[in-house]
Amino acid sequence: MLRIAIIIGSTRPTRLGASVGAWAYDIARKREDAEFALLDIAEFHLPLLDEPKPAMSGEYVHDHTRAWSAAIAGFDGYIFVTPEYNHGVSGALKNAIDFLYQEWADKAAGFIGYGYTMGARAVEQLRLVMASLQVATVRPQVGLSLFADFENSTVFKPLPLQQKSLSVLVDHVVAWSGALNTLRNKRGV
Repeated sequence: MLRIAIIIGSTRPTRLGASVGAWAYDIARKREDAEFALLDIAEFHLPLLDEPKPAMSGEYVHDHTRAWSAAIAGFDGYIFVTPEYNHGVSGALKNAIDFLYQEWADKAAGFIGYGYTMGARAVEQLRLVMASLQVATVRPQVGLSLFADFENSTVFKPLPLQQKSLSVLVDHVVAWSGALNTLRNKRGV
């Protein structure tokens, strides 16, 4: 069975991503076409990238990198929950992505963005990053507005249409993750 990780992409103490990630996980885990897990990058306590060799080498010297690698490697696809900070992706998420290379390759990814502009610019930046890691990104995405999907811009209360948007996103991530199985199998992953 395919395994998809929903990754909470902020470590900020007042972040909204944990509630968004929990919402996505609660909906996705009811499906029968894949297994889903919720990963929180805050729980990995990753410092600023501190590996001496490039991630492409796969030679990690730090326990935190090995733990992050082990967590990511076992999945066939990813759904990133990303805030938009200053018109871009959070530094913590970009840093977490940069620790690894082969663990991401030949997999699929989708995005749930949130912010005053629904995280659109952060998602577009992540699409570029994922392309360089050989990750196929799906076109459907979920954009959550701090004006419409959060009460007082702080309490997550998604509009009803967001559940349908999430279902379409997950459909595509599952389909693409399965389609890319051939490439992963060729590499022996």
